[in-house]
Amino acid sequence: MPVNMAGCTTDCVEKPISICFQKFGRFVGTYPWWFFLSPLVISAVLGSGFYFLEEREANDIEDQFTPVNGPAKLERQFVQENFPQNDSVFSNQRLYTDGVYASFIAVSRSSNILTDAAFQEIVTLDRKVKELNAAMGHEVLTFEGLCARRYKKCIPNKILDIYKYYGNNLEKTELTFPFFRFGFSYIFLGYSVGGVKINSTVIKSAKSVRLLYFLKEDNRTRTDLWLNEFLKVFPSNLSLNFIKVTHSTSLSRQVEFEANTRDVIPLFSITYVIAIAFSILSCLRFDCVRNKVWVATFGVLSAGLAVLSAFGMMLHIGVPFVMTVANSPFLILGIGVDDMFILISCWQQTNVHDQVETRLSKTYKEAAISITITTLTDVLAFYIGLMTPFRSVRSFCLYTSTSILFCYIYSITFFGAFLVLNGRRENSNKHWLTCKEVPEECPIGQSKWYELCCVGGAYDPHTGKEEVQPMNHFFKKYYGPFLTKSGTKVFVIVLYCIYLIISIYGCFQIQEGIDLRNLAADDSYVVKYYDNEKAYFSEYGPNIMVVIRREFPYWDEKYMSDLETCIEDFKNLSFIEKDIFTSWIKSYKYYGYHSKLNLSAEDVFKDNLGSFLRFYSDFKQDVNFTNNSIHASRFFIQTVNISTALDEMNMLNKLRETAQKCPVPLLVYHPAFIYHDQYAVIVTNTIQNIAVTTAVMLLISLLLIPNPLCSLWVTFSIASVIVGVTGFMALWDVNLDTISMIILVVCIGFSVDFSAHISYAFVSNKKPSANEKAVEALFHLGYPILQGAVSTILGVVVLSASKNYIFRTFFKIMFLVIFFGLFHGLTFIPVFLTFFDMCSGTPAKKKSGPEEQAMKNSHVNNVQAMARDGEVKEREIYDNRNFQPDNNRTCQSQPCSAIWMITGNNHHVLENHVCVASTIPMFRVDSQTYEVHMYAPSDDTRLRVNCQSKGQNSEGQNCVLGNSNHIQDSNVPTLNCSDLAIL
Repeated sequence: MPVNMAGCTTDCVEKPISICFQKFGRFVGTYPWWFFLSPLVISAVLGSGFYFLEEREANDIEDQFTPVNGPAKLERQFVQENFPQNDSVFSNQRLYTDGVYASFIAVSRSSNILTDAAFQEIVTLDRKVKELNAAMGHEVLTFEGLCARRYKKCIPNKILDIYKYYGNNLEKTELTFPFFRFGFSYIFLGYSVGGVKINSTVIKSAKSVRLLYFLKEDNRTRTDLWLNEFLKVFPSNLSLNFIKVTHSTSLSRQVEFEANTRDVIPLFSITYVIAIAFSILSCLRFDCVRNKVWVATFGVLSAGLAVLSAFGMMLHIGVPFVMTVANSPFLILGIGVDDMFILISCWQQTNVHDQVETRLSKTYKEAAISITITTLTDVLAFYIGLMTPFRSVRSFCLYTSTSILFCYIYSITFFGAFLVLNGRRENSNKHWLTCKEVPEECPIGQSKWYELCCVGGAYDPHTGKEEVQPMNHFFKKYYGPFLTKSGTKVFVIVLYCIYLIISIYGCFQIQEGIDLRNLAADDSYVVKYYDNEKAYFSEYGPNIMVVIRREFPYWDEKYMSDLETCIEDFKNLSFIEKDIFTSWIKSYKYYGYHSKLNLSAEDVFKDNLGSFLRFYSDFKQDVNFTNNSIHASRFFIQTVNISTALDEMNMLNKLRETAQKCPVPLLVYHPAFIYHDQYAVIVTNTIQNIAVTTAVMLLISLLLIPNPLCSLWVTFSIASVIVGVTGFMALWDVNLDTISMIILVVCIGFSVDFSAHISYAFVSNKKPSANEKAVEALFHLGYPILQGAVSTILGVVVLSASKNYIFRTFFKIMFLVIFFGLFHGLTFIPVFLTFFDMCSGTPAKKKSGPEEQAMKNSHVNNVQAMARDGEVKEREIYDNRNFQPDNNRTCQSQPCSAIWMITGNNHHVLENHVCVASTIPMFRVDSQTYEVHMYAPSDDTRLRVNCQSKGQNSEGQNCVLGNSNHIQDSNVPTLNCSDLAIL
């Protein structure tokens, strides 16, 4: 338990919780079957919620991956109310949604697609699309019956009209770009012809052509059937020699996104097998009794039951199941196995001769606080994630936090109960597989294989605990002492500075936002379409609506001057094409000029507006002119060179800033802004979540880790890991989006896990110096932490093979979180803790009683006697205060059997011998590992002490002798005086 550490002990919460868990552990140990079977029944009941899985699925991309109350959604509502679509005069420029469409992009196999041969194949594709039919009951759905219309005709692809007009002469025709005069109108080719090379404005060659087939939006059931048929047959059974084709529809992104869930199901099965295999290998013992194979198996089963219970309960309640939630089981498996390793480690530190109830109570007393800290931090981190405006993040956090709670509950009930049942088997010295009793020692004449398979139940006779595993010895004998050397500490500090510099640099390279193409699998046809779209059609971006959202005096030159200034501000933006501008007011003034109308007069302006809008039907959709008032109107500006997420973010921010600065009440809108809204909130929301979560983590650490300074080190570890993960994920080409934001919240919980385990072990052990405390903490928890980290990485490593961006991103960030968290927990934090004596602590001074004062005086007299013939050398004094009162008479002439002899100062002890009562335990302390080796007195135990070893004179030394009747025996083992403790 914690001691007074420079007056900063904070065990007022930790101590009562430890006592409660100790009592609970004894209760579980007394009635293990109840706690073993109850979680199985509960899991079966709650697991029935998976019956509702299909109806709880909520994978609508807009609903789940865009901010709930994003500004663009409010802007869309305003546009929808003021500018309703006219189905008879379709205009894709004026859509307030993405529209309903099918599309394909043809890419030439040669340098130029504007050839007769290429266009013949394109026309063939066009014909097949228009001939495509879908069945709806007895009704046949055709493109002609579903197409969006303009003046009762399906919306044509103008580039095909141009080809049909020019035919074989297309290559010789001087097509101007981006506008081409065709008949009496100008056709915009920026969205139809891509990869162009021009001389002045004339196209010399083009690499690609895009065709779009828009459908009516009045009956989505009918159009969805036709689009699904399009996806089934297009472009199969086509022999294309001159072009390569990619295709997509307005449904494709959603359909492909929902298909990703099928990708993860087999991966989870593989993960579960890997987790069980690793757990078994980690807990494997070459002792057929102490083997922990079944313990490891049921530890993994405990995590699986937690997922089954939590998910089932959420589905019963009605919580939406989003595809991001499919990442959660991988995470829970790692967390559950981590808790299992901590509990097994603490169980192995208990005395094997104790009753199993006592062993479990001691296990819970030591481990419960540690796993409680990590559970609280993880759960609260996810619950804080519920504050985000993204529904996908909320669902993930809710499912995962509930799963972690169940994982914790099942660890201290189901898994704890199994530890007891397994402990009963071990107490009976029964084989782990056959459950038959086996001998503790190998019978004479049996082979090594027999000893390995049929002999077990070994334990450390000095401590009564299970034998220490090799990896624990590695941390205590090699890694811990090496880490606490001065040179190593300097190297660790330099390494940390390098880590911090690279991380901070990476933080400035972070990109924001999720690319919608990443919502589909890598091998999806949609990705290929998006790649071609980006390669050949990124020069001209979205056509933006600029809406005047209130009544405005368009006839007043003063007010119009303000509006024109704002329009110029928009045109002067670097990503706006000045020459492409669509405005009803500009056309109306042109109309008024030629009609000799005085549009500066309000009544003239309004009286003639109706006839103008009837003549120009497109502009009728741009003005909300009702009850002789203009309630709202809009014009359009054209963006260029918007190809990256950064371009999209800058475009949206600059457009909104320009609109806000204008004295005229404006808003800007495009359907893509619904998705771009994430840029406006994702950074601030991530910072908010991290700040709040870190503060909560600090509070928990202060309450449960019995030292404030070490709690601050835990908080420092959180900040350090977050900086590292953020920086390195940017260098690993991972954007800051809704997916990575989830994992950054996870990052906080996991960074607490590793540092909290080590910090708690550091401040709660009783070693006298900081270096010793660090070594002891690593000895007890270094291997379990390493096991937990490796198990978590193994839990998500299969996701690296996923074809989906979401799952691969989850793996990348989780790998960074675990790797950096592990490095902090096993390297940085132990080193940093040794620099502060307040965390190392010193035993509290107590008022000495008569016995303690007498022993102190005796010890001082001995030291003074040793110093008479030379300088007293500095020694470490190991106090053993557990001496039992002894009324036996000391020897006068002949040494008594079973009584140890101890030499004092040769100048003052008669015949160099003093008899000491046999109840005083004698021991030797290893100067390298600090292990205590006990020597129990008995009649036939013999011991010789070499008082002249290492060139030391026997005078002035305190030496232990065995029974003097046997001192002359040459077979008696010899100990050097320098190895013995001073009593």
